[in-house]
Amino acid sequence: MKISLIGAGNVATHLGCALKAHDHQIIEVFSRQLENASKLAEELDAHPTDNLSQLNANVDLIIISVNDDALPQVSQSLPETNAIIAHTAGSISMDVLAFHKKHGVLYPFQTFSKDKKVNFKDIPILIEGNSSEVTESLQHVANSISNTIILASSQQRQQLHIAAVFACNFVNLQYAIAEDLLKKENLPFVLLLPLIQETAHKASQLSPQKSQTGPAVRRDQSVINKHKKQLENDPEMAQLYQLLTDTIQKKFK
Repeated sequence: MKISLIGAGNVATHLGCALKAHDHQIIEVFSRQLENASKLAEELDAHPTDNLSQLNANVDLIIISVNDDALPQVSQSLPETNAIIAHTAGSISMDVLAFHKKHGVLYPFQTFSKDKKVNFKDIPILIEGNSSEVTESLQHVANSISNTIILASSQQRQQLHIAAVFACNFVNLQYAIAEDLLKKENLPFVLLLPLIQETAHKASQLSPQKSQTGPAVRRDQSVINKHKKQLENDPEMAQLYQLLTDTIQKKFK
């Protein structure tokens, strides 16, 4: 399939590389910064551009992978084309692309960093199309790079995205907080890795509901009070500790 990429960030980079590795032809890469477009285009044997109005319209699929706030403007700036227009955002409705006759969503459900390799075959891809023809085409593309394809509505994707923020972004914040606490006593974050890995493993094997441990769920008030006393010089952290403790005790009665 002939594909143009709009965006040269983390998602576009990994997705473009996966598509190229599975015999799709990346024709063009757009970025507002031509340097970024050129860097990714060189990797994908594609043509770089920073001009949307001159984007090659003679392709099968145009994938928009940009900041959510930029999606409406990018969609409206595209030249007229018979290609399918698809975005990769989890929390944005497919309707943002309704200006185009054939449109949909190709949402790879994973966190991406340019310098961290991923196996795209292990990444679920959520698909939505405005017609059966579009849905079938997007499924064909997704099946070529992933083992897990899920048809999902915009509402389902938005709910998944919220869940991902709790499960990934907020959890990573807790890792950063934990790392700061350890640094105060000259202890390395690596000490927590076996615990983190076992917690994730238990959640996958049992369920998050059955995997909860710790002083809050045990109602071990003496330990909770001791922790709060250790945090008394940091009121914001003490407040967060209490909020999370209260939340655990309400949820895991």
